[in-house]
Amino acid sequence: MPPTPVALLCLGESLVEGPQARRREPGQAGGSLHHSLPSLPEVLSRPVIQARPSFMVPKGQSVTLWCWGTREAEEYRLHFEGGVAALKRPKPPGLVDKVKFLIPTVTSSTAGQYHCFYRSGELWSEPSNALDLVVTGMYDTPTLSVQPGPEVALGDSVTFFCHLATATSTFFLLKEGRSSRPQRSHGSTQAEFPVGPVTVAHQGIYRCFGSYNNHAWSFPSNPVMLLVTGGAGNSSLAPTDPADSPDSCDPYLVTTESGSQKDPTRWDHTAQNLLRMGLAFLVLVALAWLLAEDWLDRRRAARWEGRRPRTRAPGRGAEGQCPQEALKLAPGPQAM
Repeated sequence: MPPTPVALLCLGESLVEGPQARRREPGQAGGSLHHSLPSLPEVLSRPVIQARPSFMVPKGQSVTLWCWGTREAEEYRLHFEGGVAALKRPKPPGLVDKVKFLIPTVTSSTAGQYHCFYRSGELWSEPSNALDLVVTGMYDTPTLSVQPGPEVALGDSVTFFCHLATATSTFFLLKEGRSSRPQRSHGSTQAEFPVGPVTVAHQGIYRCFGSYNNHAWSFPSNPVMLLVTGGAGNSSLAPTDPADSPDSCDPYLVTTESGSQKDPTRWDHTAQNLLRMGLAFLVLVALAWLLAEDWLDRRRAARWEGRRPRTRAPGRGAEGQCPQEALKLAPGPQAM
C-alpha cells in the first residue's frame, strides 16, 4: 500500500483522466489516424521537477517541489508514489512557466518518489524525471574514513569506508556540490566505496549515510575532505559535468547545488553552525555598543568640564577689590 499522499486534491472524474489522456490524435474523431488536416503536437515537452533547497531534507523540516513546464500550461499535477498528491494552476496564467508545491513537514511518510505533469488544452505532458525525496536524521550518525588517506595523487585510487554501529542494509556516499549523485553500497555495519582513478573533479567534501530504504537515511556522517594533488589548474581530465548544461533535467544535479539559495538547512550540522555564528555576532554587536556608550560618556564629561566656570574667592573681585555691587549697597556717610 503506497504511503499517504502529501495533499489529495480534486478527486473527481477529471482527475482520473489526467495523464492517461496525454495525447489526442487529430484523426480520432474521423476514424483515420492519417487525416489530411495538419497534425497537432502529439506530446508536450517533458517538465522538470526540482526540490529546493535540496532533495535531502532533515526530518521535520519543509521542502518546496518546483515543476517547470511552459507558459501555455493550464494545470500542473504532482504525483507521489504513483498516485495524485496535489493539483495547482499557474498564477497569473500564461505568464509563468512553473508552480511550486510546498511540503511543510518532511517525514518517512512524505519522503518517496515524485513526478509532475502539466496540461495545455486537452494534451498532457509526459511525466517528469523521478525525484527521490529523502528524509535524513532517521538513524544514528555514521563515521566516514578514507584509505590510504585524504590526500591522493592524480590518477590514483582511494576507498571510502562508511561505518554505522546500528545494523543497516544500505549505505550512500555523497560528494557535496552541484553535480553530485549518491553512490550506493550494501553492508550490515560497514560499506566500501572505491573511487578512482581520481581526477580533479573528485576533489571535495564527502559524507555518507546509512539507510534501510532509499528514502529514509541516517544523520550525515562527519565530513571528509578529499584533496587531489598534482592536478592544480588541470581540468582536462575531469569528467564532463552535465549540470553545466542549461538543458539538464536531472533533479539531483540541480537540487544538490550549494549556493546562495541553499538552504541553510542542507545538513543539520550547518544549522547548528549558523546558530553559533549568529549568537557570536550578537555578542560582538553588544560589546561594540557598550564600548561606544562608554566613549560617548567620557566625551560628554570632558566637554562639561571644559565649559564649567572657575570658582572665585568670596568678597573679592577680579583685582582683589570689593565688588561693585557691595559698594553700591553700602554707601559712605552723607554730609550734613
